[in-house]
Amino acid sequence: MTKTATIDRRAVLLGAAALPLLARSGVLRAALPDLTGLRPVTADVVSIAPGERAARLARAQALMRVNGIGAVVIEPGASMVYFTGVAWHRSERLTAAILPAEGTPCIVTPFFEEPSVRQTLDIPAEVRVWQEDESPLALVAGFLRDRKLDRRPVGIEETVRFFAADGIARALPSAQIVPAAPVIRGCRMVKSAAEIALMRKATDVTIAAYRFVHPRVERGMTNHDVAALMDAATRALGGEPEFSLVLIGEAAAYPHGSRAPQIVGDGQVVLMDCGCTVQGYQSDVSRTFVFGAATRAQRSVWNQVARGQQVAFAAARIGAPAGSIDDAVRRLYAGYGYGPGYALPGLSHRTGHGIGLDGHEPVNLVHGETTPLAAGMCFSNEPGLYLPGRFGVRLEDCFHMTDAGPVWFSEPPRSIDAPV
Repeated sequence: MTKTATIDRRAVLLGAAALPLLARSGVLRAALPDLTGLRPVTADVVSIAPGERAARLARAQALMRVNGIGAVVIEPGASMVYFTGVAWHRSERLTAAILPAEGTPCIVTPFFEEPSVRQTLDIPAEVRVWQEDESPLALVAGFLRDRKLDRRPVGIEETVRFFAADGIARALPSAQIVPAAPVIRGCRMVKSAAEIALMRKATDVTIAAYRFVHPRVERGMTNHDVAALMDAATRALGGEPEFSLVLIGEAAAYPHGSRAPQIVGDGQVVLMDCGCTVQGYQSDVSRTFVFGAATRAQRSVWNQVARGQQVAFAAARIGAPAGSIDDAVRRLYAGYGYGPGYALPGLSHRTGHGIGLDGHEPVNLVHGETTPLAAGMCFSNEPGLYLPGRFGVRLEDCFHMTDAGPVWFSEPPRSIDAPV
């Protein structure tokens, strides 16, 4: 058994300082590698300023007027953080934000939760509270009536749960309920310089964690061991782990993994798909390497995927339909004999997705998507190749659009021998 082969995720949650105690107690049969040399790379992070949130609200209100929407209703999640700063959770007790086309927003929340909700509220807003024997949806409807917004269409953010959207419709039977996507997407899809800086910092953390982990992957480690090591390094570097997917051997042929046991061994492909958050903004980076010597077939597929990344990057131009990037990659892969389309062996998923406060955001780099690329949009670029029963390769780096074209958040790896 190797020195890192029995990492327990409790060590990751408790932090590096607890590792010696955990090792002595038997929770870890062998300690993680020494993490004390890792230092946070996030000391210079600049938070989203209240003025930027005010500008977001102004943009949303302008889009509401353009689309004839009187107000937008949002539940806790990335959109609520984006517009109000409120970092809250969803439960059966409704907390909601109402963004009106004119005037000050409103937060509806349980009475006993109000002090906690206010701790992250970052914009001027009215707060209406409800007691346990009252209906929060009646408060939402009441605010809309008070502002005479029930006379115009009410937009519902696309992740709002059915009971909330249905309750608003029942409480306001004369109001028209419409999708809020033209407003929410119109704001969140185009990132500001401050947002891009946070995403770059999150990516810096993930890349630094890869550089720490890669040389410490050892024979006999499981996929869970490698993931726990990645999480521990990410925390030590100042990021909050979001996901650490590790696929070994044949499991790498299945994009989101396999339940089969996976153990690092000579000649095995190791595919890692990992990301973290810095102040809520996400990274998403995949690396594939071989433990030991790579075969000719492994090298060939790795090089084809690396070429696919470059083709996708070159196709990302201002005004180009998002789906055209996916089409460019599939034309390349068809020339290699993969596909057709999404068939295997080949690329069975989209070439990329939007990213920001959510790991997956609209729009996708997928066949048929007509949304034109614009400056400030951010995407993953991950045109993997998967050979069922054998192995798979995925290389993933994110980029953001500028007026001059795409810019990487992280530079793609040079070769299968230098994967990080």
